[in-house]
Amino acid sequence: MIFKENNKAIYLQIADKICDDILTGHFLAGARIPSVREYAASLEVNANTVMRSYEYLERLGVIFNRRGIGFFIADMARDVIVNERKQTFLNGEMKYLFHQLMLLGISPEEAKTMYENYLKENNK
Repeated sequence: MIFKENNKAIYLQIADKICDDILTGHFLAGARIPSVREYAASLEVNANTVMRSYEYLERLGVIFNRRGIGFFIADMARDVIVNERKQTFLNGEMKYLFHQLMLLGISPEEAKTMYENYLKENNK
């Protein structure tokens, strides 16, 4: 995994990667995820960093721990991730996007057409 230099803590970047893996179907609901040590070794990071990621995802309800067995993907993990990311997007990036559209004089109709074209091109 390549970590970004974007002021986002590494443990949050790891959590994002796990969430991406859930959204893409790499990790399915009910499936066991790698142990903290396994995942830390594969990412070449400290086990404490991965543990922070797992604790964060557990607090969100994305994963759960079965003592002595490991961490597993929660049944509602996908919904939790989508809702969390949607709120983050709408309250952050979307406001910035709207501001840029306004500054550049791009009408709602133009933006709608551009978005529809984007969907056509990327849903092939």
